[in-house]
Amino acid sequence: MDTHALTRQLFVKNDSKIVMFVADGLGGLPQQPGGLTELETAKTPNLDKLVREGVCGSSIPVAPGIAPGSGPGHLGLFGYDPITYLIGRGALEATGIGFKLEEGDVAIRANFCTLDAAGKISDRRAGRIASEESAPLAIKLREVKIPDVQIFVEPVKEHRFVVVLRGTGANKGKLGDFVHDTDPQVTGVPPLDPVAGNPESEATAKILKEFVRQAQELLKAEKKANGCTLRGVASKPSIPSYEDVYGLRAAAIAVYPMYKGLAQLVGMDILGHAKTLDEQMEVLKENWDKYDFFFIHFKYTDSTGEDGNFDAKVKRTEEFDAAVPKIMALKPDVFIATGDHSTPSMLASHSWHPVPTLLWAKNCRTDGVEQFGERDCLRGGLGQFEAKHLMTLALANAGRLGKYGA
Repeated sequence: MDTHALTRQLFVKNDSKIVMFVADGLGGLPQQPGGLTELETAKTPNLDKLVREGVCGSSIPVAPGIAPGSGPGHLGLFGYDPITYLIGRGALEATGIGFKLEEGDVAIRANFCTLDAAGKISDRRAGRIASEESAPLAIKLREVKIPDVQIFVEPVKEHRFVVVLRGTGANKGKLGDFVHDTDPQVTGVPPLDPVAGNPESEATAKILKEFVRQAQELLKAEKKANGCTLRGVASKPSIPSYEDVYGLRAAAIAVYPMYKGLAQLVGMDILGHAKTLDEQMEVLKENWDKYDFFFIHFKYTDSTGEDGNFDAKVKRTEEFDAAVPKIMALKPDVFIATGDHSTPSMLASHSWHPVPTLLWAKNCRTDGVEQFGERDCLRGGLGQFEAKHLMTLALANAGRLGKYGA
């Protein structure tokens, strides 16, 4: 019996409230051996207080040694086995901006990038170009025309945009979604060609190669965004909803479209149009009586880690901590603070390291840990656990799971 079959049998309806507050890429590393991580350096008095009253541990997003993308990382937090339920980033991004994927559609998360005179990438994110600059360029790419495929191009945020392919004519129902990313993840080399991972995706790879060729021609006069890379080629997934498997009315409060998309795909309602953490807290307060579960996403601990900026990640971690009293003032029954993965600024990328996790509840068993940090959480009562079990811990502490067996 899988976990969801069990939760369907055991879930109990009550009025308890659960808040999952996610600092994307929360975990880090010290800059030198024996030093402090970004989280350990940051002043986090509010999280430290809850650690003393709650229980903590280290979550493993997918499996030991596996560095997850944001999709698998969040699916684990939501209680879905990220190996069983693999949702491609393209589908997440498209859903997050409100694009209605149809059966057979293939969605791709695309990045504008900067190419030098030799066609090599000098900036993978086009200087994190502002959305106001990038949106007209994404719309310009709608001029790309390829036989036997309908192409949708939609702006997302900053350097990101979405491409959706819908087969027509000879390609109707024949577009596979196993195509490797074209982002080489480093600068100083040209973008990779789209390469099919199976025979069913050969047509998709061929279309994407032609899309990139035409896109670069349309963008060649741009100083920053004169190229693009393609990531997370994916079709529409099938996944059970939060209400189905947990009996929860669930809602998400996020700024970035991808995280809205992921939440929507697991059946959460998307609340508000907040652009700042303060605005997210206002949306939470306004909707407090309408839902049982709230997922609140904070992006900037991840982006500063990916930029390799230790001090900026420390500052963003402190911003995350400063919002905690606004959540606790609403008196949740269960409060969770964690991340979807680690993004150490020393590595400037997602990593495999376990993620500090705090669970606060009125009836949890405290563990004697007094500070929220990587080394302290390794000594916590939750131990090292797979992230997919976090939701059952939340449900149990909220009184929402009955007894299993006689």
